[in-house]
Formats: sequence, structure tokens, C-alpha cells
Amino acid sequence: MSNFFQNSDIDVNKAEKIVSDTLNKCDDGELYLEDSKSESILLDDNKIKSSNYTTDLGYGFRAITGDVVAYSHSNEISNKSLKSSSENLKSSHKSNIGSYNTDIKKTNQKFYSDVDPIETKSLSSKIELLNKINEYARSKDSSVKQVTASFLGEKKDIEILRSGGELLKDTRPLVRINVSVMVEKKGRKETGVYGIGGRQSYDDYLVNDNWKKVCDEAFRIASTNLESKPSPAGEMQVVLGPGWPAILIHEAVGHGLEGDFNRKKTSAFHDLVGKKVASDGVTIIDDGTIENRRGSLNIDDEGTPTEKTVLIENGILKNFMQDRMNARLMNTKSTGNGRRESYKHIVMPRMRNTIMLGGNNTQEEMIKSVNKGIFAVSFGGGQVDITSGKFVFNCTEAYEIINGKIGSPIKGATLIGDGPSSLKEVLMVGNDMMMDPGIGTCGKAGQGVPVGVGQPSLLINKMTVGGTKI
Repeated sequence: MSNFFQNSDIDVNKAEKIVSDTLNKCDDGELYLEDSKSESILLDDNKIKSSNYTTDLGYGFRAITGDVVAYSHSNEISNKSLKSSSENLKSSHKSNIGSYNTDIKKTNQKFYSDVDPIETKSLSSKIELLNKINEYARSKDSSVKQVTASFLGEKKDIEILRSGGELLKDTRPLVRINVSVMVEKKGRKETGVYGIGGRQSYDDYLVNDNWKKVCDEAFRIASTNLESKPSPAGEMQVVLGPGWPAILIHEAVGHGLEGDFNRKKTSAFHDLVGKKVASDGVTIIDDGTIENRRGSLNIDDEGTPTEKTVLIENGILKNFMQDRMNARLMNTKSTGNGRRESYKHIVMPRMRNTIMLGGNNTQEEMIKSVNKGIFAVSFGGGQVDITSGKFVFNCTEAYEIINGKIGSPIKGATLIGDGPSSLKEVLMVGNDMMMDPGIGTCGKAGQGVPVGVGQPSLLINKMTVGGTKI
């Protein structure tokens, strides 16, 4: 039973007939229906600066023939609108022999609940808590000059209707809590940012006054950077901390392992399946099945159940991340990585929770083995070229390593290299694998989707560090 046609002049059976009639000579396609609501509440400069609540309802209708995608979307779910979309799709694609791909296995697995995070906590209680966050963060020290805090919540209901009447459903909660603290001493200003979130209610992340830990971490980062000195530059060893630094793996390696780039042979990895692409001990997976994680999905946006996909195993490239179209064209199966930002967007292979698994070394061993290098704890923005894998990442928290000991915090450090080469320079893999705190959003071709990353501490033998030290 569909929930999307109750207030429409068309029922699910009539909609299915339109879908089947449209797609009967296509390779693939579906009717994707979405009902979403979202909120954002921002406190800045000691007051609530904005509070927004939005809703959206609509569908995306897709027909695929070969590698040609015809797409139509509308925020009106009606007989007239669906028929109009159907005619547009029919006129846009060439007829095929009707090899419509229906091999979707159903599962009862659920990796998050149907909770509505927006409704489980009142607006007044959210505003009250943001004011508490502001007061607590400012009370940390007289150096705190600015505090920004926000709540972001979302609930998205989707249904996917396929030719033949197959109907798949999912309800997806999502929250994020962010705190930014700016400190100033002797005319120098620095900012620390920290956040938490995932596919649960706000209260699941705020139990036992956990919001204080978020404030403490934002303040710690800002205060650390206040004492930082200019970063050294040159080629040196780099120790990456656990958790969020895996954003480097996500950007420099993960995108290069998405199916579309490899089908088009624009990825540096396109012809390397079965070959050694990383050091021994390096295993990278993309996992959509971790409970309540930001990048997890019960089903992807084509209805395929998500899974744990091994991408690189002990240094050997095993698989790419696939949606249905690229998998079909590459003569393989979808890995449940077909994702879209909303009903207004087409599907692409995208990451979920991209993780390097842990090894046997300790972070202490890594630090002690480095005579001169840096210890990178967190990253901000960066740039990546998918074709070559070349990247530049800015460190938001980093320290110098001198004679096997962590030294002063440094500012202005950038890591420069390329994904394929960096994977082969991994000397040690830590036993402290950690997930990020749940705040990641991935951009690709103008679409943003929630993702997660994770990794243990890593020692990379050789990497170019850009710095500001004269």
C-alpha cells in the first residue's frame, strides 16, 4: 500500500500501469516518490538568528536505455502529471528490446528507526538548549568571543515503484548538531568547529549532557590553534589520526572507485581490479549497513538493499561502487550505492560510509618512528582531481613531530599528493579504528548526500606538506 496517492486522483495501480507502459522497452527505470521535511535553527551572536522549516513532496520518473537517461520530475503527484512525464520520457529515449532489469532482492533488515527527529523535540526546547550551549561555551574562558550553534533535522519518506508493481519503501531520519567557538588573545583569533549526528533523534545524541562535550571539543580546537606556529613545508612522514581524517580516503580514493568514473575510464583505478593498489594491510570498505550512521541506508535510491562492499582488500583492488545502470553496463551487479539528493536529481553511484579497517600498530608506535614529520588530526576543505587522484587538503588541527615526539601545534599545513601513490606509502595501520562524529556531506555533480568516514591512525611514509614557515 502506497502513502503517496491518498490525496491524489490516481491510485497506485494506475500509477504502476503508467510506469510499466513507459518502461516496457527500456533497460531500467523507476518512479521515485519522496516526501521530506527539514528544519534548521541557528544561534549566533547571543541570539537565535534564524529558524527555518521546509517541506517538499514530489516524484522523479526515470527511463534508461543503454547509457541514455531520460528524467522527468514534478512536485505534483496526479494522473495528468504522471502521464505528461510518461510522454516526455517516451519521446526522449530510443526503444530497446525490453531487457528491463528486475533483479532486486528484498530484505527485512533495518539499520535505523522510523523516528521523526523534528517532532520528537519541541521547537522551544531546541531553542532553550541552543541558549544553554551558548552560555556554557562562553563560560569556558574569557578568550571566547563568539559562539555559533545549530540544529539541523530531516525526515524523508521515499517509495520506489517499478514496472510489474514492485513497491519499495524507506523512512530516513537525519540530524546534525554543530558548535563553532571563536577565541581571541593578544589580537589573534582562531576558530574551532565540532559536531555530531546521524540517523536518530536529537536526544539520542544529547543524552547525559553530551552537548557539553561538543562545546568542549570546539573550544579545545580553537585554543590549540591559538598556540600554533607556522607549518613546516617539504616532503616528510605524516601520521593521520583516527576518524575524521578518513575524509582524505573518501575524496582522494573513494570517488575514484565509483562505478561511473571507471566505466568511462576517467578514474586512475579503472583498469586495476585484481591488482595491487595499496600497501599490505590496507583494506577499505564502503558500508551502508552500520546502525544509525549518517551514511547508512536500508535501501538505496533505486531500491537495492545496501551492503558492506569490499573495495580494497589487503592492498588488492576488488570492486567498485555501483548503481544499477553502471553495473549493468559493466556486466556486474549493483552494490546498493545508487543515490540522489532528492526527487529532482538523477541517480549516481555514491559513497555511504567509507572506512579503512584497523591493523595491529599503535599510534604511539607511529609517532615514535618519525624523526621529522607532522601529526594531522583533522581536515577542512580540499580539492581532488578524479582522473589523476591528485589532492590538496587543509589541516584544521595538526602538530609537528620531532624525534619521535609530538611537538607544537602548527597552522597552515596542507597535504599534497595523489590517492593511488599515498595508498602505497602506508607503513603502519593502527588498531584504533574510529568513525567520524557524523557530520559529513559529499558533493558530486552538484548533488549533496550524507556520508560517513572512518579509519584508524595511519603512518604514511612520504607525503608533500605545504606550509607557511619562512
